[in-house]
Amino acid sequence: MLRALHPRAALFVLALAGPAPLRAQAAAPDLVLSNGRVFTADSARPWAQAVAVRGDRVVAVGGSDEIEALAGPRTRIIDLGGRLVVPGFNDAHVHLGPEWPGAQVSHGTGTFADPDRARVGDSLGAAVRRAPPGTWLSMEVGERALSDATLRRAFLDSVSPAHPVRLHAWSGHGLVFNSAALRLLGIPLDAPDPAGGWYERDAAGRLTGLAHEYAGYSAGRRTALAQPVAAARAAVHGTLAAAAALGITTLQTFTTNLPPAALRPLLAGAPGVRVRVVDFPMERFGEPRRTGGTPGQGVEGVKYIVDGTPVERLALERAPYADRSGWHGRANLPPATLRRVLADGLRSREQLHLHVVGDSSAALVLGLMAAVGDGEAWTSHRLRIEHGDGLAPDLQQAARRLGVVVVQNPSHLMIGDLARTRLGAERLSTYQPLRSLLSAGIPLALGSDGPMNPFLNLMFAVTYPSRPGEALTREQAVTAYTLGSAFAERRERDKGRLAPGMLADLAVLSQDIFTVPADALPGTTSVLTLVGGRVVHDAGLAGTGTPGSGGR
Repeated sequence: MLRALHPRAALFVLALAGPAPLRAQAAAPDLVLSNGRVFTADSARPWAQAVAVRGDRVVAVGGSDEIEALAGPRTRIIDLGGRLVVPGFNDAHVHLGPEWPGAQVSHGTGTFADPDRARVGDSLGAAVRRAPPGTWLSMEVGERALSDATLRRAFLDSVSPAHPVRLHAWSGHGLVFNSAALRLLGIPLDAPDPAGGWYERDAAGRLTGLAHEYAGYSAGRRTALAQPVAAARAAVHGTLAAAAALGITTLQTFTTNLPPAALRPLLAGAPGVRVRVVDFPMERFGEPRRTGGTPGQGVEGVKYIVDGTPVERLALERAPYADRSGWHGRANLPPATLRRVLADGLRSREQLHLHVVGDSSAALVLGLMAAVGDGEAWTSHRLRIEHGDGLAPDLQQAARRLGVVVVQNPSHLMIGDLARTRLGAERLSTYQPLRSLLSAGIPLALGSDGPMNPFLNLMFAVTYPSRPGEALTREQAVTAYTLGSAFAERRERDKGRLAPGMLADLAVLSQDIFTVPADALPGTTSVLTLVGGRVVHDAGLAGTGTPGSGGR
């Protein structure tokens, strides 16, 4: 499966083997996909030509003649014409929910841009003149806006007194509101800091409009909950339909915007992409939780954000930031609270998902894990570190011993120049590990947490411009996006491979992602996506099937 794989990294493949591969059974398959190039992500047989499906499961994988011989009179046979088939992509890190209402204001400086105060003011002023009073105006900004003490509520009020304004960092960490926005959100100027977050205050103790970490997430949830249910449902269904068209068969979503009780009803009647809902509590961190959830039902797992990112200099680092003397970042959860979170996770068996970016926060988590449980207990738990940018080489042995799974987001690998400014060239040489995690025996999964297109993310993972030595091979990247993500959700016995007995979650792709030039990868789509053997997206291929002939 993964070439040059450390033996410990192969554990997550060997553990899923389950019963011996099933041979042809008495009943004929419902569907045969034949004459293709099938990447199975199965170490026992990585490549094949055809797949047979009965009900919601794969019943056979092999050569075209061998698999077509299983067909009965009612079996549909689809000639793939050499097209590539892969296990359905499993996006291990998304945030389902409605977008912020109102208008998104462009500052005209591109993605990952960092507009200054003057440009923010000019762009907002133009939007104010166009939009009806009361319309939300949102603008994506970078660290410069977050660090500029003059770009706060008072300035935004002078530009937009009647329109609520939200400046949101493209890193997902950090918001600035004007007075109209704070009023609409029900946040008074003397609001106390919430657990895990904080507000910036002026000399008189009043909010300046800057909200960090859980203070910002709480505001986002209030806004999402206030949106009409029909609009929220349409947004969620649209995302699921787009996922199916990209060959994504599972989304693992963190309920940052909507709590589970509000999100789950929105999924009813949606396209058949599987959705794993992971809880994201906003308060009472570390208190005993009632249940660990049941796989396939309700809510499975819980997520906490331990620190921020280097973009806004809030990832907790062992050495000071290269561009801010003496500043190491900041943890959202104090060690005592984090220890309670870890202990309760082990007790309840509710899988923990920890956003951990800095190397100091990674060291803290690993140290506390060792203090509250042994390696055997943690290995069966499969604690997930989301991102793991600071999982430096000296920390990787402990991570492997404790059974940590890392979920990385390839679009995050594209901030190399900014990371060099924040951390310096020496630290950048070990920052955001990827291939070395596999070499160290640490299971790796991929998720988007940004652009959902898996083929764009594959391009980022297999090129990795700032650290090409850490880039994955294409087989490694696709396996991490399928089998790796299934392992990360503790469902590798059902998902992630095309092998007998596994769920028939698969995608037939518009081009061969193993052979096209890397820069052509983002143009890939799915021409046929199956979830549990059911068609959830079809670009015309499903209509080409012919009846079987009882074996030919």
